[in-house]
Amino acid sequence: METFLKIDDLSVGYWTRRGKVGALVGIRLEMSEGETLGIVGETGCGKSTLGKAILGILPPLTEIQGHIFFRGRDLPRLGLEEYRRLRAKEIALIFQDPMTRLNPLMRIENHFVEEILAHESVSKAEARSRAREALLSMGIHESRIRNYPHEFSGGMRQRIMIALALVLKPSLLIADEPTTSLDVIVESQILEILQDLKRVYHMSLQLITHNMGIVAEICDRVAVLYAGKLVELGSAHDVFHKPLHPYTQGLLASIIHLDTKELHSIEGSPPDLISPPSGCRFHPRCPYAQQICVEKEPPLVEFQKGHLAACHFGDTFL
Repeated sequence: METFLKIDDLSVGYWTRRGKVGALVGIRLEMSEGETLGIVGETGCGKSTLGKAILGILPPLTEIQGHIFFRGRDLPRLGLEEYRRLRAKEIALIFQDPMTRLNPLMRIENHFVEEILAHESVSKAEARSRAREALLSMGIHESRIRNYPHEFSGGMRQRIMIALALVLKPSLLIADEPTTSLDVIVESQILEILQDLKRVYHMSLQLITHNMGIVAEICDRVAVLYAGKLVELGSAHDVFHKPLHPYTQGLLASIIHLDTKELHSIEGSPPDLISPPSGCRFHPRCPYAQQICVEKEPPLVEFQKGHLAACHFGDTFL
């Protein structure tokens, strides 16, 4: 498979009154055409920042270093107009909360028409026709096209957000917590829709989530983030069956199964990203931490073909 997205030494910092929050530090990651990559980790680990960095929609005064190559173009160095043309047309984002992303004063039809006309020279009639087709592909009847966002349920609004993201047929879709706050039945429907559309449009999918069950079900590879760092990367099979980083092991141990008799959690809390711990950022919470973990930051090492981890003792978990 062709590598069409390459993230090289990406760091993102948010400036606050207390100092710079290192939301991402030295991220190196690649995606292939047609691949589904899961980005997992606790809240605040940098998952959404990574997606927004790719789209170029980070807040003003955000400090970004490194490179994001998409089909040979270094995205952070594109001009504003070129970046704007690329969004939605080539890279699209499904936002986390559809109710806050849809304009409550605009009919659903107008959301689609505005997006299509911003990127393509077509008539309003053609844009409306494509909007109806996109909604029908999500199982929403065309008679609802002139309704307002508040007239839909949460699951229906999420379907509308997916339709908006796909109406221009992008080659990369970034889904940021696409099933948050949905019940399990609607969640299953949304995931099935994403998988079907991925096959139909031959897209690559980057799934940002903290739901490890979803990742196991639909992802080809998994990238685990902790405190702004990439701590493990590998195929879904390898990461789930032989996790090499203690943080990944803790996440997997926290999953509830049918035979679960007691709940497990990772002790402690994620660190302050303004002044993170020395060495391995996970060492204050790690049951295997040694003095080297406090003193020296572990590099991301390939312990097996395609399976990398940033742990001084990763080979002991093989």
